[in-house]
Amino acid sequence: MLQVKRQISRAGEFSGRGTHPLAGLTILQIIPELSAGDAELATIHIAEALAEAGARALVASSGGRLVSELQAKGGLWLPFPAKSKNPLAMAINERRLGRLIGGEGVALVHARSRAPAWVAYGAARRMKIPFVTTYHGAYSGHGAFKLRYNSIMAKGDAVIANSAYTARRIAETYPFAAHNIRVIERGIDLRVFDPQDVAPARVKNLRHAWNVASEERIVLLAARLTPRKGHKILIEAARLLAAAGMSGTKFILAGDDQGRGGYVKEIDTAIARAGLPGTVRRTGHCSDMPAALLAASVVVVPSTEAEAFGRVAVEALAMGTPLVVSDLGSLSEIVASPPEADAALRTGWRVAAGDAKALAAAILQALALGATARDALFLRARGDVLRRFSVERMQAETLSTYAALIHPRD
Repeated sequence: MLQVKRQISRAGEFSGRGTHPLAGLTILQIIPELSAGDAELATIHIAEALAEAGARALVASSGGRLVSELQAKGGLWLPFPAKSKNPLAMAINERRLGRLIGGEGVALVHARSRAPAWVAYGAARRMKIPFVTTYHGAYSGHGAFKLRYNSIMAKGDAVIANSAYTARRIAETYPFAAHNIRVIERGIDLRVFDPQDVAPARVKNLRHAWNVASEERIVLLAARLTPRKGHKILIEAARLLAAAGMSGTKFILAGDDQGRGGYVKEIDTAIARAGLPGTVRRTGHCSDMPAALLAASVVVVPSTEAEAFGRVAVEALAMGTPLVVSDLGSLSEIVASPPEADAALRTGWRVAAGDAKALAAAILQALALGATARDALFLRARGDVLRRFSVERMQAETLSTYAALIHPRD
């Protein structure tokens, strides 16, 4: 079995004991833009941790709506055309970034996307500083050109994978990188995803916006509208449950269509053919995910393709909402479920991807939980999230990786 490093043992080594080894140093992260997304939020979280450690946290990007949040957290935004994929522009950007690294005294550069990673790799090598990459997704593509383009993410002095599944994919595709891979799971802000901090009015307002009566239960699929998220599988599961006599339950598809008009029509057609208009509803983008997860009786993540990291699944566990996921990719790592785990250790349900009948059965089991069983499930699930998926853990492990590269042991 391929072995990868889990950056845990040194995660707390540099905290709480005098001056942090990154204090006074300048660290540069580079990302195409600071819009909403896992990579962008992770960038801001790391910038915040760097600032708290006494380091200068620079982020080079083309801008975006999260620039103000970055600056509020102590990061410094450097306008940079990091989105460009034009080879000539990238060559120019490499020299430009090299000058920026020299001028700012950057000690390490961390790339979070492929195009800027090519630019940062050349600049970091020229300036003789460590180069770090993070796989925020398990990049697809099997052609020679695509594999070559993706390979830059495996060339870091440290290659951070957001799950063990992602780490395995990297090592299998680029064996030369295996010894540099560090598994650092994506962290979520447990101050935000805490059921005790969600006012009842937020949940009530969201249910009203979704046109769900107070006595009705919600089965929630929160994901952008794309086929691999499994919306049609849930619609078929809802049809099976309705045919078996289930009532008083609404199935909410919360997510942005991102311009996929054709797929939206497919979803609407599937709902109509299942005879479920009004029972299965598209509600568009949700800006209050903690309230949405708390409003739900069950959250489902019925992905039909492997996920590099299941953020919504982790958020649902943190909120204590019963969770059903497809048993593939990182989702299998996130949820403890029989037969791999003892029933007393269950944190959710895992079902075969694409199996609407199994999904329906798991939803029914989750809805049937009594108050005591549900409370016990919540305590196990949130405890697991606290141990594995906190922002603080991700920050500590990432900064520890930086420090180990900048201050290598003899």
